Amino acid sequence: MDFSLTDDQQVFRAEIRRFAEQRLRPHYQADDATGRMTPSIFDDMAAVGLFGLRVPERLGGAGADAVTVGIAAEEVARSNINAGYALLSTALVCDIFLAAATEAQLSQWLPPIAEGRVVPTLALTEPGHGSDAANIELAAKPSADGWEISGEKTSISLTEDADHAVVFARTGAPGARGVSAFYVPLIDPAVTRVRLDDIANRAAGRCSLFFDQLPVTRDQLVGTEGSGFVSVMQGFEYSRAIIGLLALGTAAAALDDAIDYAKQRSTFGAPISTRQGVAFPLVEHLTYVAGARHLCYEALWRKDQGLDHTAHASMVKWWAPKAAVEAIHQALLTFGHAAWSAENPQAQRLRDAMGFEIADGTAQIAKLVVARSVFGRQYAP
Repeated sequence: MDFSLTDDQQVFRAEIRRFAEQRLRPHYQADDATGRMTPSIFDDMAAVGLFGLRVPERLGGAGADAVTVGIAAEEVARSNINAGYALLSTALVCDIFLAAATEAQLSQWLPPIAEGRVVPTLALTEPGHGSDAANIELAAKPSADGWEISGEKTSISLTEDADHAVVFARTGAPGARGVSAFYVPLIDPAVTRVRLDDIANRAAGRCSLFFDQLPVTRDQLVGTEGSGFVSVMQGFEYSRAIIGLLALGTAAAALDDAIDYAKQRSTFGAPISTRQGVAFPLVEHLTYVAGARHLCYEALWRKDQGLDHTAHASMVKWWAPKAAVEAIHQALLTFGHAAWSAENPQAQRLRDAMGFEIADGTAQIAKLVVARSVFGRQYAP
């Protein structure tokens, strides 16, 4: 089995790491303090093509494979995990469009995303429906020209900076087949955004969205009526591996910092890296991060090969963020009292990585998906 990247992917990794260190890292801690993403981040990421990775070349993008998107996510997160939300959102929305939208819609929607003129987000979660997404209640009622959307979405990341959203609403009977997807502008008098006061990922701008009879037309419908739930679930099979690499990217940066510190910090006449109690825990977490990282890339590789990757992506959704949080925690402890300062990024990394233990499905939901794959629905929880 060949675990190596292609020469082009190796060059791409080096370029994105250099870009992220220069253009994204300087804003990481400052944006946490202000609670807003520095606007230039979106321009800079668009300029190097990060928003057009999944967009076909004929529409102004790179037409990159899923593994390449994973490389970008990992390298962006090493410097600024919150900037990774923008990469995740654009990649997921683009994949949903490519699977369900018409050619006319693709030509209208994808070029502005690739160029960074439009920042999209995904609006699925509701106050009473997070993991139970098949039973969402946001209503899209028929109108003369299409539908009118009314209700609330909540816990929607990137909403403060997003221009458009793929909104999932109920157009039919209860259950998954009554859910449709619409691509709607958020700059509309019928849409209200309310910022949530978060303990982490503050720069990601998580909000609640309130819709008051927002008119949508049939050309804003993504796919067919009633196919919205299927579209987002297929997209999640891919995005969960990307989420894993975002978490692991910031964990890798934390471990690198801890290793450097352990070699420089001396106690009792020797570097603390010479102490088994310091070195061995870091080695353990390097191992866990490496294992989770391989599984993430296997899931993305399977997607590129047209193979089923549902179970693999769900495995890394529960494991990778957990491994990342535990690794960052150990890295923080390596610094001792020096980590208990706002100047040290370890505590922020810990808080930010924890967000991915919740985003796009909890560990319990991910394990349920795997259990159904292993045992079959009849014998699974």
